[in-house]
Amino acid sequence: MTGDVWLPIPPDEIDGLPDGLVPRFWDGAEEYPADPADCVFYVVPYMRPAETVLRPLPELTGVNVVQTLSAGVDSVEPGLGLLPPGVRLCNARGVHEASTAELALTLTLASLRGVPDFVRAQDRGEWKGGFRPALADRTVLVVGYGSIGSAIEDRLVPFEVARVVRVARTARTTERGPVHALADLPNLLPQADVVILSTPLTATTRHLVDAAFLARMKDGALLVNVARGAVVHTEALLDELRTGRITAALDVTDPEPLPPAHPLWSAPGVLVSPHVGGPTSAFAPRAKRLLVDQLTRFVNQRPLRNVILTTGE
Repeated sequence: MTGDVWLPIPPDEIDGLPDGLVPRFWDGAEEYPADPADCVFYVVPYMRPAETVLRPLPELTGVNVVQTLSAGVDSVEPGLGLLPPGVRLCNARGVHEASTAELALTLTLASLRGVPDFVRAQDRGEWKGGFRPALADRTVLVVGYGSIGSAIEDRLVPFEVARVVRVARTARTTERGPVHALADLPNLLPQADVVILSTPLTATTRHLVDAAFLARMKDGALLVNVARGAVVHTEALLDELRTGRITAALDVTDPEPLPPAHPLWSAPGVLVSPHVGGPTSAFAPRAKRLLVDQLTRFVNQRPLRNVILTTGE
């Protein structure tokens, strides 16, 4: 297999790229690195706006693979109809699990233990103690039990949680125990002290967390979102937060970036981080390993990893 591969990481920074392809560096710049028609393997620039990553799709007439460096593929799905049939879309499973799970635990612990209040008090020079909720002995509901959800559970267990309840699109059984279906959420939500969202954004999960979902959460529960902003209905969340009945920690929001005057910034009981679940020191080495493996498989015409769908099928 020959042709151009568009990489959002400079090729000289990736050891082990296979022979047979021409690496071209493109990280979303206005000018393309070469004729898009010659690109056979397109690696989507990471953390770039959708309009940027979708722009070359109509001209990628010879592309065989579109590879994201994100766990989700929602940023490129709107443009899949612009691609020829037979193009494989792959995600970055294996790249973001550790970093995203770390942040899920960070947001959970910071919110429960009141770290944002401590930081504000420090800025004022105030010593403010008091009792705070612990993570220990709590029931945690993980909505979206794929590789990231499983990594979150890995990190919850040492904190002596009482129970981890797992939810995915469909029910199944794992070595750790049952995974419930999304349809079971109404019965599971009232049991949870912490609800962590790690589900992909799909037609099914868009606004999954609506007014009815939030109303089923128990008094004093914490909602943590490390999935996608649109999994949560923002206005419904704001309405619930203003009552003070629940709290939230959000790494992703809808809209995103969150505008300076948006009411989420000042809503009571909210901790906001600016979509930093993936971009950490763990990202680059894992992303490079994935790309080398995928491109080696591609050149040698072996099955690719993480294929989400094939266009035209």
